[in-house]
Amino acid sequence: MMLACVLWSASAAAGAELAVNSPDGRVRMAIISDGKSLQYSVTFTGKPVIELSPLGIIVDRVNLAAGAELGQAGRYQVDESYPWYGNHSMVANRCNGMRVAVKQTAPRAEYTLEVRAYNDGIAFRHIVSGAGTRVPDEATAFRLPAGSTVWYHDTNDHYEGTHVRKSLAAVPQGQWIAPPLTFKLPGATGYASISEGALAAYSGMALQADGIGGFDARLGHSVPASWPFRLRYKEDVERMAQPASITGTITTPWRVVMIAADLNALVNCDVVHNLALPPDPKYFPEGLRTAWIKPGRAVWSYLDGGSQTLEGMKEFSRLAGELGFEYNLLEGFWSRWPEAQLKELVDYSGQRGVKILIWSSRKAIQDPAKLREFFEMCRRTGVAGAKIDFFDHENKEVVDLYETILKTAAEFKLVVDFHGANKPTGNERTWPNELGHEGIRGMEYQPPWSRHEVTLPFTRMLAGLADYTPMHFGKKLGDTTWAHQVANAIILQAPLLCYAAHPANILANPAVDVIRAIPSTWDETIALPASDIGEVAAFARRKGDTWFLAVTNGPNARTIPIELSFLGSREERGGDSYQATLIRDTGEAAAVQMEHVTLSRADTLYVNLRSGGGFVGRFVK
Repeated sequence: MMLACVLWSASAAAGAELAVNSPDGRVRMAIISDGKSLQYSVTFTGKPVIELSPLGIIVDRVNLAAGAELGQAGRYQVDESYPWYGNHSMVANRCNGMRVAVKQTAPRAEYTLEVRAYNDGIAFRHIVSGAGTRVPDEATAFRLPAGSTVWYHDTNDHYEGTHVRKSLAAVPQGQWIAPPLTFKLPGATGYASISEGALAAYSGMALQADGIGGFDARLGHSVPASWPFRLRYKEDVERMAQPASITGTITTPWRVVMIAADLNALVNCDVVHNLALPPDPKYFPEGLRTAWIKPGRAVWSYLDGGSQTLEGMKEFSRLAGELGFEYNLLEGFWSRWPEAQLKELVDYSGQRGVKILIWSSRKAIQDPAKLREFFEMCRRTGVAGAKIDFFDHENKEVVDLYETILKTAAEFKLVVDFHGANKPTGNERTWPNELGHEGIRGMEYQPPWSRHEVTLPFTRMLAGLADYTPMHFGKKLGDTTWAHQVANAIILQAPLLCYAAHPANILANPAVDVIRAIPSTWDETIALPASDIGEVAAFARRKGDTWFLAVTNGPNARTIPIELSFLGSREERGGDSYQATLIRDTGEAAAVQMEHVTLSRADTLYVNLRSGGGFVGRFVK
């Protein structure tokens, strides 16, 4: 249910301040006008999260916030809940909002600034009404408190970089950053992360460091073309460097700051997808639960061998059925097959409860007629959906293509997995047929992994669904262990959980019974106190009455205690005794130690983690 209550305030004079507080009163965003410009600040429990920073929008090279004054402020509330395929199965969307009329006297211009304060963050956007075609750009920055620690990666690999940790003062001027930008506030006052929400019909936002503790918002056209884009679309580099125009009303995406007292609250932040529109019942009559949208696990032949023949893929589907997995994902080799052969695989797989997904480059289907032709073929053959690859840019032209693909796929009742993609911005709420979204440096790259994989849950994963393609037991193991790899499948979650390992190697692994049971969606997630960005990721996740405990370790060996209090009391869970299967590191990286014990919420596990090690526990009543 959504409640909207609007109250109109009087106009604010120059030098005035307007503010909106979160429902719990701990988060506050203030808008300040001095008659010359607009600025904003954000606090959490009275401590700064974003210091006083410029707030504005440029239209046709004019900063509309220059000389602007704050006018009337209409206040409202949002209070709703909706189902979700993420860290938890239900989301509470509660915030206090404010729409502020902003007036610029010379040149004369008016627009609306909309602000929302949630218990776990803030968001704001600009709405500039008008007719004709205009070119928007950014005039907003995010200035962090001195003494903050930041984690980020650059934009050279688009959204597939490796995060570094730096003190705020050490971030060089001009540094390009692909959001989310996660930072730890000084004085142990909490964590925050900067990104954007509801990106549609607009260029995506990156950040650029000013060298003095601030990060300027930059639109896709101004970001140097990534090497994948230069490799695949060199003829488009110059064109994509031109600002994109908007016809009619300009509505920017939401600029988001996620805010949390600890890593558990940060991981469970819902602001990004709360800002997205709900699914259109025209395409999704039951919303997220629309019958043809099926989350699940996939086998995949790309990283661990497998014949690219019809018989080879039948074998993959047969093994997927043995594992209880829902999908077999085919890379581009399918396009060399006759259509009848693809349909034969679909029919064979369907008899084993397995659906087929197929890969395509975006270049092959970006023409609307080609896109419909491709999806028509999927419908004829019974293919369940597509993995679309090689987007590599955030200019509006490319952003528009994401929505075109999702909308057309919905017409054909097909699911989609985007690769070579940007960060997600919550649009999987609007288009729940999107089950995967790479925008992450996954196992298609080369090791080392250990530091990277214990950083991702608190950086990139905050933006939303991913497709890391976790879990490999062979040459891709790198500096990790088998236990670490199994834990990745639990921690690096996605509604479409595509496994890197050959299904025969999964079936042969001592941990296969636990792997079979790992779901791709969860009812509850807890980032445990042992978690430390870049050092340890320790997660407890629940599906129904079954809990999974997953720990991945960075490069430094350690022993950590984990209290099992998350299992709940007898009254809360209907009993406090669980049959536990534990997967531990051994003296060798390519081995695991399996244990079967009875445990309860009163127990504490002591987990010995080697360098790059891991631990998994499955707790069944």
